[in-house]
Formats: sequence, C-alpha cells, structure tokens
Amino acid sequence: MALLRLHLLRPPPAALAAVSSPWRRALTTTAPTTTGSRRLCSSHPAALSSSSSPSIVGGLLDYLNESWTQFHATAEAKRQLLAAGFELLSENDDWDLQPGGRYFFTRNMSCLVAFAVGKKYRVGNGFNIIAAHTDSPCLKLKPRSASFKSGHQMINVQTYGGGLWHTWFDRDLTLAGRVILKADDGSFVHKLVKVSRPLIRVPTLAIHLDRTVNSDGFKPNLENHLAPLLATKYEDTTGNSDDKKGSSSTKIAHHPLLLQILSEEIGSGTDEIIGMELNVCDTQPSCLGGGNNEFIYSGRLDNLASCYCALRSLVDSSKMLELSNEKAIRMVALFDNEEVGSDSMQGAGAPTMFHAMRRIVDSLMHQSMGEGALERAITSSFLVSADMAHALHPNYPDKHEEYHRPELQKGLVIKHNANQRYATSAVTAFLFKEIARIHNLPVQEFVVRNDMGCGSTIGPILASGVGIRTVDCGIPQLSMHSVREMCGKEDIDTTYKHFKAFYETFSDIDRKLNVDF
Repeated sequence: MALLRLHLLRPPPAALAAVSSPWRRALTTTAPTTTGSRRLCSSHPAALSSSSSPSIVGGLLDYLNESWTQFHATAEAKRQLLAAGFELLSENDDWDLQPGGRYFFTRNMSCLVAFAVGKKYRVGNGFNIIAAHTDSPCLKLKPRSASFKSGHQMINVQTYGGGLWHTWFDRDLTLAGRVILKADDGSFVHKLVKVSRPLIRVPTLAIHLDRTVNSDGFKPNLENHLAPLLATKYEDTTGNSDDKKGSSSTKIAHHPLLLQILSEEIGSGTDEIIGMELNVCDTQPSCLGGGNNEFIYSGRLDNLASCYCALRSLVDSSKMLELSNEKAIRMVALFDNEEVGSDSMQGAGAPTMFHAMRRIVDSLMHQSMGEGALERAITSSFLVSADMAHALHPNYPDKHEEYHRPELQKGLVIKHNANQRYATSAVTAFLFKEIARIHNLPVQEFVVRNDMGCGSTIGPILASGVGIRTVDCGIPQLSMHSVREMCGKEDIDTTYKHFKAFYETFSDIDRKLNVDF
C-alpha cells in the first residue's frame, strides 16, 4: 500500500533572517523534526507533559499530520497496530483466535476494528469497547471535477457533512485520498495519495465588490462560489469525440493537469488512473498554540483526536503482561461516514461491530458449547462512544445551558440527552464516572439547551443496533467543523488516561453493580 507522507514545509532562510531574534528562536525551537518523509512532533519540548507522567500530545500531532483523510487515518492506525504486534485479519478468511491474542481488520481502508483478548477470557465474557469515527466535514471532488470559468481551470466539489464552509475560503488547500490504478497484468489496485504542496484555493470576493458583506454576512452560494481554482491556463479537451458523446473517461472527467500531478505523486502513468476518491485538505500543519502552548490547532480534531486516544489506550493497555489477568475483550472500533449519518458499508450503521463480536465469540468457543454465548457477552459488554464535545465559547456563553458548561482543560465531557440523541443513561454515566473517581481524573457533563437542537453520535446507533450499554463522551473543543479547530492539550492526556483506565479497571467495577435483579 503506497502511503505518501506529508513533507515539512520550512520557511526559507532569508525569511528567518528577517525575523527578530526572539521570534526566530521561537520558530526554530518549535519546528517539528522529521525522520525520512514523516513529520514528527513527538520530540517537541512543548508537546511533553509538564507533570512527571508522559504525554501523548506529540503522538497525536504526528497522527493528525499523517491523517489528512479517513483513508490515511486508517492506514496510519494500521501501521501503528502492526508495529505494536497486532495481527492483521481479513474479513474474508477464517479466524483462529486465541486468549491473549491481539488482532485487527480494516474495511474500505476507512474503517478499522482492533481487539485484544484477555488471557483469562471465558465464553460469554463481555467486550469493553471504545468507538469513534475517522471522517470529518470536508469538500470532496465530484465524479466529473473538471470545469472552466472565465479562462480558469476550476475543480467541481461537493460538500461532505455539516462544515463551516466559509472557513474554507482563502486557505492554502490541496488534495488527498486514494486512486484506483490498472496494473499491467490487468489487475486493479488502490493507492493513497497526498499532494503536500498548496494546490488549490477558494478565493473570496474583494470587499470593494461586496460592500455589505460585513453588515449582511458572508453568504456564499455553495454551488457557484465554493469551487477551488486550480490554474489559469486553459486546456481544451472538448475536441475529443468521446467527450461529445458524454464519455465518463477519467481523462475527460478531470483536468489533464490534475491527472499529471496525481500520477507524479504516486509514480504511475496518467493512463493507469481509472478512478479516484479525493478530499480537499488544508495544508497548514497541526501544531501547538496559545500563550502557554496549551492549545492544539488542527483540522479534523473532530474526530481524529478521539480515534488516536482510543487507539493509543488500547495498544498501551494490551501488552502481554496487561492481558494476563483480563477476562474480557478490549476493542476499538473506528468508523467512517459518521458526519453524514453512518449509513454505509463502512459506517456505524452497518453491522460491522456486531458481526465482529459474533465471529470473535465463535472463534474462541473452540470445543466449548454454550447456549446464547454472544447474547450473554453483549449483556456484559460496555461501549464508550467517543466524539468531540462543545466547549464553552467565551464570546457566546449564552449558547450553553447554565449548569452544563464544559470548559477546555477540565477533562472528558459526558453527554446527556433525554430524547436519546446521546445513548448515556444514569447507569452508564455512573460507571464511567466511577472510573474517573478511582483514578482521580476530572469529568464534565453536557446537556443542550431546551431551545436548541441537539446533535447526535454513533452511540445511539450502536446501542440500539447491538443492544449494548453505552456512554457518550467527548473531548471539549472550539471551532467544531471549521477547517481549523482547537482543543486543550491537557484534555488529550486526560482522555488517554481515562480510556486506558477504562480498559484496565472496568470489568472489576462492573461486577459490583447489579441493575436487573
């Protein structure tokens, strides 16, 4: 699988020389280091925790800078799991699982399920699961992306999810995703592609031509005004007879210049490209910011921050020694398409997790016979639905319910909604808070105002589809669904500790509570 890494764009020496010495020192000491073509932030002094415990913030920045699309996020998770000793499974093969084993599989290279089986597992024991999603609101190329406006080569895009689309204007944008190639032997392969340089841009209209924009608001037409500009040189492709007949050929559907750029990135000929699925991405790297470097500035924090905390907590809590006394199965499930309702083969609306749980139980039964093994396992299981939460905005405090105002740097947020937009119940909230109490971790709670609509998550989808006890929680953040979001650095480490404690202690806590008696 070709995974093209982001290259670090450093300021030219002349530009650095023009900067006063204090600011120059700030630039040089906070610039991420590189190893090969991987952008690494984990060696930043500012990314390390101020306490004695190690921080995962640097690792999160690395993950964000690798994961421009849901495909890259899944591929990077796959790389980290393999490096940690997890075994790659195929959904098309028979599974031969063993207690103490660590496994994972991917679907569509945008969905991933990983799990570690406790060495003391017995048939009917439960699953302790953290679920999140790999997708984020963005612009995606249309199947026929080539268009021309007033002598400019433009890119036709469609909106994906509920993005703050005005934030995508005047940004240095590029393209990333995957392409389908036809090999010389007639087979077909997919490759991931990431064009690291600024490639396209959606320019705003000058205020001289729209004098009322500041008083009346910026209200672009998403069909007419959101098309990115690729180049000025006009390339006439209409002379091709196939195009006049409405051919869907990739060469006709997309600008030859775009195809040439993609082929150079993946090292293929333009004639080998027979399909593509590309996202528009912001080229500005994820980084630390704020007066004390206490914030993370990045695209796609919703919901890659949750994905990384879940993945890292599973890996770190599932080493051989940690599994020696575990009776349950620890699992992470990362789904695609949450931002558009989860109704896809790779989304949480598909029975992916349920099927995985059934296959795991069936494989681990071996010669053991027992009635309702999967059903008993589900009733003993617990799901943490992890999706980012709305932090109190200092300029809009009236948008939050008075007594439920989550703040940055104050821990995970448990989400409640009486109308089941979130799957949290009194029981599941108690269990999740009990983990925090035992490990001295801060927890916050959120309820939306009665006069405002409430978003939702994969929590209710999985809770109802699988029949599993679920708590909805999230890391507080600002600028949600913007091209550039922000959250607190401390909340990342707190979330990791909470998730890791969930894996390590939930089974013992759960045994002390009996609701159905």
